[in-house]
Amino acid sequence: MAKREFKLTNDEVNELLGAYQNSKDGPTRTRYQAVRLYGTGHPAKEVMDITNCSFSSLMHWCRQYREHRLLGLIDKRDGGNHRKLTPEQFQELSERLQQYTPRQLFGDAAHSSDGQFWTVEDLQRAIVQWYGVSYQSHTSYLNIFARCDFSYQRPAKVFKSRRAAKIAEFEEQLEKKR
Repeated sequence: MAKREFKLTNDEVNELLGAYQNSKDGPTRTRYQAVRLYGTGHPAKEVMDITNCSFSSLMHWCRQYREHRLLGLIDKRDGGNHRKLTPEQFQELSERLQQYTPRQLFGDAAHSSDGQFWTVEDLQRAIVQWYGVSYQSHTSYLNIFARCDFSYQRPAKVFKSRRAAKIAEFEEQLEKKR
């Protein structure tokens, strides 16, 4: 069995406990607690259950604490992806999505076969065009659709190169054979 290399001194335990008690940021408090518990000899599985973290996160936090002390455990995620657009811009976006179709905005470059329905790609282009804002996650655009009261529909599998005249001719020949 591998011997645990990460052990905290009494001063480090007190430092983490004090930081935990004084912090108001949930993710940072979780990190303080996880490192303190693991560093005082609690089994990794127990620490992971208590703090609801993965083993790799726990080990990362321990390395961060060794290298940067308390500053290494502060949650540095920016978040706020939903704040790229103001509530007024969301309202305006919702109205514009109801008012225009992708074909009206992008012509034949719309992603749906007939340009009638909004796709994630069309929404992304529209938001960049109207507001100069881009989201990294596909899920963010799905959330925007939901916030604008759009429902998800599976697109029909239709080829853009499909010719209506040829289809009508083919269907006519089928009818004649019957």
